[in-house]
Amino acid sequence: MKKTKVDHYTDKEALEFHNSNKPGKIEINSSKPMLTKRDLALAYSPGVAAPVNAIAKNADAAYDYTSKGNLVAVISNGSAILGMGNLGALASKPVMEGKAVLFKRFADIDAIDLEIDSADANEIINSIKNFAPSFGGINLEDIAAPDCFIIEEKLKEILDIPVFHDDQHGTAIITTAALINALDINKKSIKEIKIVVNGAGASAMACTNLFKNSGVPQKNIVMVDRKGVIYHGRDNLNQWKSSHAIDTNLRTLDDVIKDADVFLGLSAKGALSKNMVKKMAKNPIIFACANPDPEITPEEIQEVRSDAIIATGRSDYPNQVNNLIGFPYIFRGALDVRAKTINEEMKVAAAHAIAKLARQDVPDEVVAAMGGDRPHYGKDYIIPSTFDPRLISIIPVAVAKAAMESGVARKEIKNFEIYKEQLNQRLDPSVTIMQGINSQIKKTKKKIVFADGEDANTLKAAIAFKNSGLGIPILVAKKERIQQRLKEIGYNENFDIEISNSTDKKKREKYVDFLFKKMQREQGLLERDCDRLVRNDRVIWASCMVSCGDADGVVTGNTRRYGASLEKITKVVDPRPGEIMFGLNMIVNKGKTVFVGDTSVHEYPSSEQLADIAISSARVVRLFGFDPKVAFVSHSTFGQPLTSRTKHIKNAVNILKEKNVDFKFDGDMQPDVALNDQYKELYPFSEIVGNANILIMPGQHSAAISYKMMRELGGAKVIGPLLIGLGQPIEIAPLRSSTSDILNLASIAAYSAGVINYNEKN
Repeated sequence: MKKTKVDHYTDKEALEFHNSNKPGKIEINSSKPMLTKRDLALAYSPGVAAPVNAIAKNADAAYDYTSKGNLVAVISNGSAILGMGNLGALASKPVMEGKAVLFKRFADIDAIDLEIDSADANEIINSIKNFAPSFGGINLEDIAAPDCFIIEEKLKEILDIPVFHDDQHGTAIITTAALINALDINKKSIKEIKIVVNGAGASAMACTNLFKNSGVPQKNIVMVDRKGVIYHGRDNLNQWKSSHAIDTNLRTLDDVIKDADVFLGLSAKGALSKNMVKKMAKNPIIFACANPDPEITPEEIQEVRSDAIIATGRSDYPNQVNNLIGFPYIFRGALDVRAKTINEEMKVAAAHAIAKLARQDVPDEVVAAMGGDRPHYGKDYIIPSTFDPRLISIIPVAVAKAAMESGVARKEIKNFEIYKEQLNQRLDPSVTIMQGINSQIKKTKKKIVFADGEDANTLKAAIAFKNSGLGIPILVAKKERIQQRLKEIGYNENFDIEISNSTDKKKREKYVDFLFKKMQREQGLLERDCDRLVRNDRVIWASCMVSCGDADGVVTGNTRRYGASLEKITKVVDPRPGEIMFGLNMIVNKGKTVFVGDTSVHEYPSSEQLADIAISSARVVRLFGFDPKVAFVSHSTFGQPLTSRTKHIKNAVNILKEKNVDFKFDGDMQPDVALNDQYKELYPFSEIVGNANILIMPGQHSAAISYKMMRELGGAKVIGPLLIGLGQPIEIAPLRSSTSDILNLASIAAYSAGVINYNEKN
């Protein structure tokens, strides 16, 4: 069982993240246009009266005319915040906002955090009861036992929407899925196994209940708390612990662990010893899920048992029991059928769906999203990855079906194939792309030069690159200036990042020699001219580093205009053989990913250059896991109106036809025709209309204007421009790029360094 590196972040980084742009992690946007007087009249008065009357007549109409059906309240009183304890309602807000973000990121569910400042269970119940009609579901979080039991049970009685305490049921569902697969691998029957549960809190209770509902006989499960075994007749057992008491003379964990098939730990570090593990049955299943430190480490288990299947709550070991695999998708399925509750049948269905997914062969697109790893069902892969993009189309379907079959669904899904496709379209594909890239480069640890090392955002990006385990950053800067900048931005001065500059005589001489040999014929420069360039220009220095093999890639820019950086880079680095050089932006808006080129190099590309840009764009887009569909965009559609620029673009289309390329393309067409499938009826002869994911612009001006307007006015996420066709993996960040923008470009440079042969002719 291989352990992986855990990402570490400083408090300063975390605080800056939460305070950047605007405080917090969530905001509310209107889903309808609010531009005209008519819009406002429809949204509020008098237009709003129509849905008000409809809902007054039929409460279920709220699902049709309001956001209720896709809205979850994330609620806490702060009495059990993560592993930090009772810190109060307001202190829980960052966690609850984070939970809301996870709902949106993984299942496209809108969520609002609500912190209730009360330690009185009845007061909390009453508060939630009164505002619950606004929501399609309630997610309880970080509420201490036994109040979490009391609150959830009472709310499930009085409300007709799903109420789900994730600390309990999320853990239970993932753990049950892991148990199902571990038993399958070990060829053991769920009706015959002996289970020991160490811990008697909310999660342990929920896991035990779901184990029983999945087929484990009650007499076969022993629960142990701080005082020992929970048995019939033990003093001072509350009603929840009493329900798990059994008849036994055994009193300690050491007693009951003998011949146990399964150990589930939801307790504390060190609770399970190696001697106890030795006593377990053949092929034991050990889920040591205490966080941050498990009851026993996988290494300790493997010292005494080579036949064990092991899971933990940690991301640095295989088989992580992570609630993120469950709760977003369970709510997604429940909301989509307007379920009245999340019942046991839905939980069991979710567990079986998760278990089944881990047994399936992992397709190439999932391998890409998971960073190039192709896991195989077995001892080290009994639970899918949290970043498996198939989760969104698998779990909600199982939950929705179970809700319909058990009679708690208000709405039926008639065609589940269409529903699956709708689910897949909900996710932002750029997140999966960057996750896959980052997972891949963590394994190769490329050396990336941050050329503008003294710039605050570049410095922060380099620190994040290192702390996230993405690779090895190198800063081009002066050491004393870095120390000063670290003080200014409030970071720890004792950081371990290599600094490179022209005071390194050996490297300077090497780079001058390299540059002189390259430039004396091309530009007639003297050796002293090359020496001056190497000494005084950080972009030249960084470009020489990668050209001479001292680094794998470079990210620069942010402190100067794009063209100025490109001019310096091309003094050192030639274009990749057989390929045109251009800028390509990845733009994500409303779940759709589109690539736009050329955004940064050619002012007015010729027809031949447009065709070449399309060919190279298709190659790059395939590296990101997309099937390229190219639209040559213009102010006209298929020659109407016909202008000189239209002819220019149509010539590029004809050139591609002659080249017999292996991707679909068409043009000329206007951007809305390329992107909006409503136009398919007008132009049924084109496979690109409404389907395009690559837009080849007629000029740099239109490309740059388009993506910047989309970013500033449309709220689109933009990555790039990526510098395509250069002979080395070098990326240029535009002026005023954020830390995140620079970090993404550094990751892409590292990824390109690993997947592209820069010496091979394209």
